[in-house]
Amino acid sequence: MQGENDSGQTDFLQPSDSEIHAWMSKAFDMASDALENGEVPVGCLMVYNNEIIGKGRNEVNETKNATRHAEMVALDQVLDWCHCREKDPKVVCGQTVLYVTVEPCIMCAAALRLLHIPFVVYGCRNERFGGCGSVLDVSSDDLPHTGTSFKCISGYRAEEAVEMLKTFYKQENPNAPKPKVRKDSSSPPGGDVVIQIKPQDEAKETIAPLS
Repeated sequence: MQGENDSGQTDFLQPSDSEIHAWMSKAFDMASDALENGEVPVGCLMVYNNEIIGKGRNEVNETKNATRHAEMVALDQVLDWCHCREKDPKVVCGQTVLYVTVEPCIMCAAALRLLHIPFVVYGCRNERFGGCGSVLDVSSDDLPHTGTSFKCISGYRAEEAVEMLKTFYKQENPNAPKPKVRKDSSSPPGGDVVIQIKPQDEAKETIAPLS
């Protein structure tokens, strides 16, 4: 996936359709694992020289840390991989492709820029928090001193990615606030307790933004 140009610098070569299909299949396996463990179903792989050097799924609910999106988990592994092998992260990341089931959010897209990831393949769009064009175009905008822009291919198994998200949001959210119990002034005689339950849409807001 790489070669040298006239100046001696390494050029990035876009993966083939067969490579994309194979790696995205593994990313969807990670998303399925997230869903089975009560996380927003997003999974990703970081591939360098045909080797997975980082992989992740959302760990927000598990860790109670809203930054533990699939991409951030995988990027930490990439940096560890480079450290253990005494490789320059900038060089490695400059030849690494991210395969992820949902468009990276603004936070994750910014991190990808800072680490010079050149190419991202993702499934469905992230209409509420997307950083690759759906909300902001962090991936390709001219943003001085914020790393390098990167190219994207979208739409791989997008419908499947959307259905997985729908499945998650139809489930009971274990991190939603507990129903508030109070005595209402309009309660009937005898002081019957009125239970107030937030609408389903509000409960969704407690889930961290999609990656």
